[in-house]
Amino acid sequence: MMCVAALALAGAAAMRAAEADLILHNGKIVTVDAGFSVQQAVAIRGDRIAAVGSDQAILSAGSGAHTKLIDLHGRTVLPGLFDSHVHPLGGALSEFRAPLPVLDSFAAVQSFIRQQAAKTPPGEWIVVPRTFPTRLRELRMPTREVLDVDTAHPVMFDASYVVVVNSLGLKRSGITRDTPNPARGEIVKDAHGEPNGILKNAQSLLKGLKPEGQFTEREQLQALEEMLQRYVAAGLTSIGDGAVQENEIHLYRTLKAQNRLPLRVTMTWWHNAAKPIEELRKEIQSADVTTNSGDEWLRFGAFKINVDGGMTIGTAYQREPYGPFGAQLYGKTDPLDRGQLFESPEKLLAILRIARDAKWQLSAHCQGGGAIDGFLQALAALDRESPIGPTRSHLIHASFQSPAAIAEMKRMGVLADVQPAWLYLDSPALEKVFGNDGMRYFFPLRSYLDAGIGIAGGSDHMIGHDKNRATNPYNPFLGLWTAVTRLNTRNEVVHGEERITRAEALRMYTTGAAYRHFAENSRGSIERGKLADLVVIDRDYLTCPEDEIRRIEPVAVMIGGRIVHGGL
Repeated sequence: MMCVAALALAGAAAMRAAEADLILHNGKIVTVDAGFSVQQAVAIRGDRIAAVGSDQAILSAGSGAHTKLIDLHGRTVLPGLFDSHVHPLGGALSEFRAPLPVLDSFAAVQSFIRQQAAKTPPGEWIVVPRTFPTRLRELRMPTREVLDVDTAHPVMFDASYVVVVNSLGLKRSGITRDTPNPARGEIVKDAHGEPNGILKNAQSLLKGLKPEGQFTEREQLQALEEMLQRYVAAGLTSIGDGAVQENEIHLYRTLKAQNRLPLRVTMTWWHNAAKPIEELRKEIQSADVTTNSGDEWLRFGAFKINVDGGMTIGTAYQREPYGPFGAQLYGKTDPLDRGQLFESPEKLLAILRIARDAKWQLSAHCQGGGAIDGFLQALAALDRESPIGPTRSHLIHASFQSPAAIAEMKRMGVLADVQPAWLYLDSPALEKVFGNDGMRYFFPLRSYLDAGIGIAGGSDHMIGHDKNRATNPYNPFLGLWTAVTRLNTRNEVVHGEERITRAEALRMYTTGAAYRHFAENSRGSIERGKLADLVVIDRDYLTCPEDEIRRIEPVAVMIGGRIVHGGL
């Protein structure tokens, strides 16, 4: 019976292959289907996969007169990879006019300031590009004294939700010991009660700071297109833009209309939760789009707000205070400081209810454990009104998990959007803050999978062009390697019990990401009827030495049946 069934399947595959425009054969086709099967050949018709199987099954029907045959010479083929969370426009513009400096120490930061001071008119602001204290050699947030290396210019050190300004910057902005904290922000004071230059979620207080870089629409379109092409070269065929507003939406739509969109994009619609609730209600309810509006090239995904700040700058809202090393690393002065929670539980629930009623998939940036718990509590309240699972709502980042939170995610069917490379880059500094026990559930991939929680892999790329040296590297093979090894920059294993297998890691960047984006019927695996999005790589992902996973390079990338990068 098994032989009869196998022959029947082979015959069906051969008949479908006979209609193919293109056949890739003599390869190792990692299908990532339900059984994670590995085949030899794939047939493509138009922009879809017509058949997958053995060389004999696919080739025996005899290719048509117009069928192109490509011998893979044993190379491995994966489904096109899907980075679930990137910020392409920011990354694109960050080096559009000039390369970024390497800022890995106070000395490097000061050298950059001196260089900029030599060519900046006195009195104009100097902005140090985004840098995190967790990645500085000193493992310490700079204060105004570090930036006072130049006194003729106000200086701002950009650390995302936190900025640091020098003494002249404080003076220019009128920030003194008596200046009240802005809503949702903090002016950090030293032991004498004077501002030390660290401003948490308080950049709005700065005076005379011009928007970084003035770019025309033409420049933005060019920069965005080129960044998306870099993603393709890295092996990505689909991305999720982690936060779009009107400008990004317009740019994507323009690229698509001009046939310049290099890969498939799902847009996450971001809202500033600090706005009055009625203003947010009007924005959400008046929109003519919702989750899944669009097509396979450009569509809308989730609705997003930010619940807390960032772990690399000490504003992620934790369950416990950051402790003594947190005071050094992040420049904290309050021993009870747990980070920043941006909105009250009541407002958070109200915003999410409005978006849910407008048929949006719900998501939130929540890094610290306290923020995770708060978002899950809001989802639980909505779940009592109507099951939240079918919406595929998800936590974004969720860096510091707990068994209780994971159990609650499982109960409701909530997904996780994760960034494995942060473990590689930031765990050495974070372990000094939270200790080994505190890092136990830092990106707990094994625990997620064992609980049956769907996970989508991403990078949160936002600054820099190089796939390996960007502030958040977007090389998907670095993410895969980190998920499999849990090694950090010091070559230390961070809670090896949370390792996952190569197959499980690959699913994060294929079927897992596709499911999170409601695209599992067309993307994520190499199966008949799905889009012919493939990446041919230079070594065997499943069997190469473990350390080589992060060094894998795409040989060719195919989207919709067309080779768009490299060649075969």
